[in-house]
Amino acid sequence: MDGDFRTEFVREPGALKHYPALVLNADYRPLSYYPLSLWPWQEAVKAAFLQRVDIVSEYDQTVHSPSMEIKIPSVVVLKDYVKPQKRVAFTRFNLFLRDEFCCQYCGARGDLTFDHVVPRAAGGITSWENVVAACSPCNLRKGSKSLRQAQMSLRKPPRLPAAEELRNMGRKFPPHHLHSSWMDFLYWDAELEA
Repeated sequence: MDGDFRTEFVREPGALKHYPALVLNADYRPLSYYPLSLWPWQEAVKAAFLQRVDIVSEYDQTVHSPSMEIKIPSVVVLKDYVKPQKRVAFTRFNLFLRDEFCCQYCGARGDLTFDHVVPRAAGGITSWENVVAACSPCNLRKGSKSLRQAQMSLRKPPRLPAAEELRNMGRKFPPHHLHSSWMDFLYWDAELEA
């Protein structure tokens, strides 16, 4: 089976339209928390028809073809286990996720960019250990100065995150829409209600 088919998820909620399916690995854990491993309903139906997934839960709505009717899947589980990636790609998105989508100088959230702690003009490199999320005002204030020269400090030092750490960080940022059929599969370490 093509790897992209199992691990390519939609980040734009509008692209999911209605009735997205939560995609679980063969161990019944989501493949991704942020973005949440969701497929449009059409992909879930196709995967079920091709016997690549088992349907765990369904919406009440159905879709029809000339010869069959199927309830739209709300939770599907892959038949083949997908081994989680060990290496974390150095991307803007992953950097913002590591820094919890807040400026590492002032803590502001919202319109973020990134900043080299040791400026490139001073020999700083673009790496996990030297780049942090920053709001525009802090980025402009710091410019190409050192932290000492700019009289600024970091909330936490930049570092390479472990893959599992980044996956768990994504749990702090649930999407705006969580279907009730997904809840039993999303928060494995949550305390159970008595």
